[in-house]
Amino acid sequence: MTVAGEAGELDDVQSRVPPRPSSGQDALRPDDDARLSAELAAVVAGARRRAVRDGDRQIDTAHLLHTLLESDPEVRAVFGGGPQIARLLGYLVQRSIGYGLRWQGAVEDSGAVPVVTEADGLSPVASAALEHACGRAARRGDHLARGTDLLAAIVADPRARAVEVLTGAAIDARELAARLDDDAGACPGEYAADGGPTA
Repeated sequence: MTVAGEAGELDDVQSRVPPRPSSGQDALRPDDDARLSAELAAVVAGARRRAVRDGDRQIDTAHLLHTLLESDPEVRAVFGGGPQIARLLGYLVQRSIGYGLRWQGAVEDSGAVPVVTEADGLSPVASAALEHACGRAARRGDHLARGTDLLAAIVADPRARAVEVLTGAAIDARELAARLDDDAGACPGEYAADGGPTA
């Protein structure tokens, strides 16, 4: 084969390889967000691995809740530990064999924002929860959002899959949200009356 022929084949192969994003939003991952504590960034990365392992298209709030419970002692303390944590984790592990099957192929969407299906690997509700967690931390005067900030944001949206999981485990998400807001001295009016994040 001639050198010219090899060069032509190389150009053909290179044209079929999609370019890698070099900068901008497409290059960012949610766990690269500088507003997240190292622990919370690890939670997002763990939720991503869980979503991939379960064959889910996106990271949803149930993935985030599951990983928070497994890795964040402050979040476990909110639930009081013991039997309640065991019941909740037991319910979460059933995702791949039970209730979560109906979620496969569907986007977790609260209806509050337009659905973007592939953006950063997060469902619209999970993405909004991370944004609200960062805002909650900033209002408290912290530069970095923690696991309890994300938990508070997740349980504030009654249409979140994580809230469905909590309900299935006999945990009142509204009471949990109120307790988290009281503990953190969250700003009044941070969440809408229906429990969802305000615009």
